[in-house]
Amino acid sequence: MAAARRLLSLLLPLAWARPAGCTDPPGGGWLAGTVPEEERCTVERADASLTSSLFLQRFAFSRPVILRGVTDNSAFRALCTREKLLAAFGARPVRLSTANTYSYRKVDVPFQEYVEKLLEPQDPARLGSGSGSGVPFHWHGPGFSEVIFGRKRWFLYPPDKTPHFHPNETTLAWLHRTYPALPPAERPLECTLRPGEVLYFPDRWWHATLNLDTSVFISTFLG
Repeated sequence: MAAARRLLSLLLPLAWARPAGCTDPPGGGWLAGTVPEEERCTVERADASLTSSLFLQRFAFSRPVILRGVTDNSAFRALCTREKLLAAFGARPVRLSTANTYSYRKVDVPFQEYVEKLLEPQDPARLGSGSGSGVPFHWHGPGFSEVIFGRKRWFLYPPDKTPHFHPNETTLAWLHRTYPALPPAERPLECTLRPGEVLYFPDRWWHATLNLDTSVFISTFLG
């Protein structure tokens, strides 16, 4: 209960102002991809009119929800363009990891090289970045994720419905090999998150992600 209330307080609109005359390049300078969205979003959406009591009653402990119009991350967005991130972190190393629960395959690459690989098509069998990358199925405590640039497709199962997957298989490989054979009753909740939208997921919900475009996003987990 306390964690859910903290979540609602974090989602209050932020009072950040952008510098006058500051404009972002289209899409932050990141590239759009060709991985398709789902045929139909099955995650409920709500807006800033959702009250704390309704959130606790309908979503906090039972199912995911996508919230729209509840944050203003324009200042953070201005710092996350391709040009700004390269200028700030181009020489630093980046660690790529498959997941945080079952698989711990890791690859260290310089940030400059990482950004250059964002322009390459994703290999379903290998860790990577850009369109087609993502995190395989895993679970942890409740939290929320907001997309800053690009689109991010989510797949979610409740705690009592373990998905069929290999811990070292990429989400793109799972989408190509396993997803098409799933009966309707065994398919996950799914939806594509767009810039400015926040996905909340409850405790221990299985989830996997797939970046449809080169994406920038931020996640916060609740203890």
